[in-house]
Amino acid sequence: MKPVCVLGNGQLGRMLRQAGEPLGIAVYPVGLDAEPEALPIQQSVITAEIERWPETALTRELANHTAFVNRDIFPRLADRLTQKQLLDQLGLATAPWQLLAETAEWPQVFATLGELAIVKRRTGGYDGRGQWRLRANETSALPADCYGECIVEQGINFSGEVSLVGARAHDGSTVFYPLTHNLHQDGILRTSVAFPTPDAAQQQQAEAMLSAIMHELKYVGVMAMECFVVPEGLLINELAPRVHNSGHWTQNGASISQFELHLRAILDLPLPRPVVSTPSVMVNLIGTAVNQAWLNQPLVHLHWYEKEVRPGRKVGHLNLSDVSQPALQAALNALVPQLPEEYASGIAWAVAKLGT
Repeated sequence: MKPVCVLGNGQLGRMLRQAGEPLGIAVYPVGLDAEPEALPIQQSVITAEIERWPETALTRELANHTAFVNRDIFPRLADRLTQKQLLDQLGLATAPWQLLAETAEWPQVFATLGELAIVKRRTGGYDGRGQWRLRANETSALPADCYGECIVEQGINFSGEVSLVGARAHDGSTVFYPLTHNLHQDGILRTSVAFPTPDAAQQQQAEAMLSAIMHELKYVGVMAMECFVVPEGLLINELAPRVHNSGHWTQNGASISQFELHLRAILDLPLPRPVVSTPSVMVNLIGTAVNQAWLNQPLVHLHWYEKEVRPGRKVGHLNLSDVSQPALQAALNALVPQLPEEYASGIAWAVAKLGT
C-alpha cells in the first residue's frame, strides 16, 4: 500500500495517521517547514489537512507532484470569492453576496443585502476570526485592509446549522454520512449531534448539492459542506475540501470514520457507505485542560490532541454514541459539572436536540 503524506501536522493529520494504522497505511503528517528529502514524497500519495499554505521548500516540491490529490482544487475553495463563484456557477443556493471593494459601496451593500452584513476575509480566517457582523452604523469598525480582500454576505435568519460530510472516489462514486446538526458560539463549533435517520428531504437536498460540487471539481476524498436551515430548505454557507470538525463523531459513531474514508478514497480502496446505527454527539474541547474524570463515563470517548492549552484553541473532543437517546442525554448532563461553565449551554442544546 502506498504511503500518504499529509500537508499539515495538526490534529486532522494526526487523526488521519491514526486511521491509517489498522489498514497498514503509513501516514506522514508533515509541517510546512519540513525538508522534502526527509520524506518518502516520490513514493507517496499527497493530501492536505489545510486549504492554503505559504511557499516553502516543501510546498514548492509538492507543487508539481503528480500524486497530490485535489492539488489545484485547494486554492479555488480556500478563496471565498472563487468558492462563492463556483456555487453561483452551479446554481446552488447560498447567501446573497458580493465582493467588498471600497467604503463607498456600503450604502449599496445594505440596500441590496439588508440591514445585517457578514464580512469575511477571502482567505484565512476561521473559528470566528477574520469575520465581522456589521450594521450600517458599525462599518467604521472594519479594518481598512479588508477592502478588496473580503466578501460581504447577507445576514441569514436561520433556524439551524447542519453539515454534510461525504466522499467521492476516483471512479466518481459518492457516499455520505447522515446530516450533522451543529451549534456554533462566537464562530467556533461547540457541539455536534448526528442521527442515523436524518430528515429525508434535507438529506436528499444536501447530497445533491455536495455531489454537484464534487463532480464539477472532479474531487477525490472527503469534503464537508456547512449549510443554514431556512424555510426554503438549505443554503450553503461554506465548503471544506478535507476532513472536518463536524465529522469527528464518525470516529465512534460510524462503521468507517471520515478519516478512514478519506484514505480509502485517495488510495482507490473500496468505498462502501458507512453504517450509522446510533445517535452520536461530539463536544469540542476548547482551551480546556484534560480531565481524567471524563473517563469515568462508559459512553465518553476522549480524543486529545496533545496541544498546548490556550484560550480559544481546539485541544480535543469528546464523542458519545448509544442506541438509547435517554442514555446519551444522561451522559451529557453528567459531563456538565466536569467542564467549565461555558460548556453548559452547548450541552443543553445537544440534550434538547436528542429529545426532538
